[in-house]
Amino acid sequence: MLNKIQIGLLILALILAPYTNAVSVGTGQSLEEHKIVKHLNDQYPEAMRLLEKSVNINSGTMNFAGVKAVGMLYKKQFEDIGLTTQWVDGATFNRSGHLLAEYAGNGPKILMIGHLDTVFAQDDEFQKFRPIDERYVAGPGITDMKGGNVIIIEVLRALKAAGTLENLNIKVVMTGDEESSGRPLSQSKAAIIDAAKWADIALGFEDGDSNIKTAVVARRGSVNWKLDVSGRAAHSSQIFSDEVGYGAIFEAARILNEFRTQLAGKGELTFNPGLIAGGTETNLQAKTSTATAFGKNNIVAKDLIVQGGIRALTQEELDNAKTVMYNIVSQNLLHTNATLQIGDGYPPMAPTPGNYQLLELYSQASMSLGYGTVEAVNPRNAGAADISFAASHVEMALDGLGLMGSGGHTKDEVADMDSFRKNMHKAAVLMHRLSVAHEDH
Repeated sequence: MLNKIQIGLLILALILAPYTNAVSVGTGQSLEEHKIVKHLNDQYPEAMRLLEKSVNINSGTMNFAGVKAVGMLYKKQFEDIGLTTQWVDGATFNRSGHLLAEYAGNGPKILMIGHLDTVFAQDDEFQKFRPIDERYVAGPGITDMKGGNVIIIEVLRALKAAGTLENLNIKVVMTGDEESSGRPLSQSKAAIIDAAKWADIALGFEDGDSNIKTAVVARRGSVNWKLDVSGRAAHSSQIFSDEVGYGAIFEAARILNEFRTQLAGKGELTFNPGLIAGGTETNLQAKTSTATAFGKNNIVAKDLIVQGGIRALTQEELDNAKTVMYNIVSQNLLHTNATLQIGDGYPPMAPTPGNYQLLELYSQASMSLGYGTVEAVNPRNAGAADISFAASHVEMALDGLGLMGSGGHTKDEVADMDSFRKNMHKAAVLMHRLSVAHEDH
């Protein structure tokens, strides 16, 4: 059974079908869409200035003042457009906080997702917006994701100027902890989840896989795990005996190899043991992800720890992996014991029919602008993102609509500014057509 939003989109897709092979800018666009695109072009120099100003404010996740400063810069922009805003303090989850903005119109409920923080600490050498040539600009967080944040703002500004915003209900959530989530997640992600439960559609303005010809209909979830193994310490001459057994290291080797043989190559699932330490004594410093171990060749290992991660495309895939892993861990070698802890983290954004339907409408918008088709990203080429917390609560979701480039999370982060203007156009036309679909229905 199709819901109201899907029926409206189906009608609109049929209306737009004659224009899906458009090859020149403007072909197949309505007068309102022309106005929206013109406004974005006229506003482009101001958008560039806003982007430069926000990039030049350090907002590494743990620089709470910097994260809030970027939030306040955007807060004023939203208020100038006519949205109501709120700063959600992050003290309860040990982060700066989140910026929320809202516009109450008459139409589909759309959640737009961005984030204020970057991976670059306050004392990092990489701090400033730096043009490279007419097309490329370097800067900390320019693609991940201050460019996407500015696209959100400018799209809403253009829709307001064209009168289209009245036909949409908008909630914007820009989190302050996407790069390093606050804990507990039930508090740090509450703003996104609450907005998603309200929304019909979620749009994320991350970079995706840095290819303007793609958008994200699916992201693999990401959770961490920790394995603790113990055995009987004894002289190594007695290993494998009935009194001593196999020791912690052999048991850990058994478990990790069984993980590999039973789970490798299953769908889109991947898992990785990223840190291991074992011996007579081990110590893990969780905050710094460092471990130390002491052991001798003639002593059977007493303790071992492993830390790792799991990525899965669907909740079913993740749940199955957990079941298999717990079962493997429970079948211990003689005189050994093992416990597995699988934590919370980013849930999967599954590739639903609704997501593909929204991608098709986005692709049609791109073609009508002369920018070609847009296809789905291979989920292995796009990491976890905040939209994953929203996707299961909305009828359809799409991510990767932001400023694109290369070198994210490194000092070589460079934006392709050709995608800045084009992705503004595409997102604005998409949202206009979502409002039209609602009116037509």
